[in-house]
Amino acid sequence: MHLESSFVLLFISATTVALLTRRWGIPYTVALVLAGLLLGAIGAFQPPHLTKSLLFSVFLPGLLFEAAFHLEFREFWRNRLAITSLAVPGVVVSIAAITLVLAPVAALAGARDVFNWRDAMVFGAVITATDPIAVVALFKQLGVPHRLATLIEGESLLNDGTSVVFFTLVLGLVMGEPLSGARLGLEFLQVVGIGAFIGAGIGLLVSHVIQRVDDAMIEITLTTIAAYGSFVLAEELGYSGVIATVVAGMLCGNYAARVGMSPSTRIAVETFWEYVAFALNSIVFLLIGFEVRLVNLVAHVPGILLAWVATMVARAVVVFGVTTVLRARGDRMPLAWSTVLTWGGLRGGLSMVLVLSLPPAFPHRELIVTLTFGVVLLSILVNGVTMGPLLHRLGVGRTHQARAAYDQARARLQIANAALAELERMSITGQAPPEVLQTLRDRYDARRRQSEDAVRAMEGDIGELRVQELARVRRHLLLLEKERLIRSQREGLIGATAYAELMAEIDDQLLNEDTRE
Repeated sequence: MHLESSFVLLFISATTVALLTRRWGIPYTVALVLAGLLLGAIGAFQPPHLTKSLLFSVFLPGLLFEAAFHLEFREFWRNRLAITSLAVPGVVVSIAAITLVLAPVAALAGARDVFNWRDAMVFGAVITATDPIAVVALFKQLGVPHRLATLIEGESLLNDGTSVVFFTLVLGLVMGEPLSGARLGLEFLQVVGIGAFIGAGIGLLVSHVIQRVDDAMIEITLTTIAAYGSFVLAEELGYSGVIATVVAGMLCGNYAARVGMSPSTRIAVETFWEYVAFALNSIVFLLIGFEVRLVNLVAHVPGILLAWVATMVARAVVVFGVTTVLRARGDRMPLAWSTVLTWGGLRGGLSMVLVLSLPPAFPHRELIVTLTFGVVLLSILVNGVTMGPLLHRLGVGRTHQARAAYDQARARLQIANAALAELERMSITGQAPPEVLQTLRDRYDARRRQSEDAVRAMEGDIGELRVQELARVRRHLLLLEKERLIRSQREGLIGATAYAELMAEIDDQLLNEDTRE
């Protein structure tokens, strides 16, 4: 099958899954992996393999740039200590903890010749990178605190880069390269630091060009150059392309978008990157499902479960260690957040690509690949599916519960009003006897009053709902203004100059609404 046909089939599969998950309420990324497993098991078609070259040249730069573009620098900087602690020393501690858990267990089980401390260390370096895409999407649905979402997303952006660097260093160490602790630290700082410098240089250059251009298509193209150009340049020079893209994305999103882009252009750029992220995520998670071979996983179930437990233990050690230190310094970090951060450290495509990049002659390579695939699959299916109930149990998603009850009461009110309006129309046109209409009118009027009382009670109990409703109605009216303006321009009622100025005003107000939310 041609590559083009494979990608068309992948997009068809992703679209079908997206439509079904909207109806069934399953996390989208979890459903994609399950769909990939099913399609791969029945041999529906042969997609491209999820190789390091494919992930690094196509998927990773776009996904990283989009996430960094939408990450507010002020929020990132406010939580810099927690994020960097989780993403830098946290990665080192996680690798060490996984090694200390797995290697002794393998020795006690008499499997030292099959899985030794070197294998455990490489596995730890492979599996450390978190991929919280499914969790962040769920956070948006459940309305969890913005800072908690920032912590998980910011950590993931950084530890994607640090994990790649540490994986390279660990692989060199276990294969016998002469590396001292000081040299390891210096090499890490060089790879990450110069990668950040390259990303900052390209991000600033693109930002200055954007300030001098007022064309949405050109500015979208410039951001694409920043995303992929920073990654390619840093990788070609031997530094961290991941960190370069993250820095370039944060500069474009927090500087270029706010200083150099008109409101209409900024909306166009954000819409473009949101679609790119949706498309790339869809393909990546489908390919994860295709790569997994269930026969191999079933044969190593005990080892996979042990590896998953070791990974979760290491994650808990890192998260609870960092958050305990932060709380001791006076940082308000609820204990429930530590639990969510631990359980939300999903593993994804990067871990699978790193393990597939191991040299073919590496000892016990197939076992490490199988363990990695199994842990990634368990992470997505178990952690991803249970995150919603966990958030509800910990009380982190209470705003969403209140919002759901409010939406239900408001929907009942709208239904009752619609029925009363229809009864009035039927009365005027004489479509039913007056006594029948009056009986039904009394019934729906009672429902209307009951729903009105429920809506008012919830608005009084939770003031945030009134603020949200005000923002929702404002946004609805602005979109109505935009639709009317577009129609007037198409009908020739206003000129191009007036249309552009008015559209910019409306888009500016829409951006302000999005910022408030």
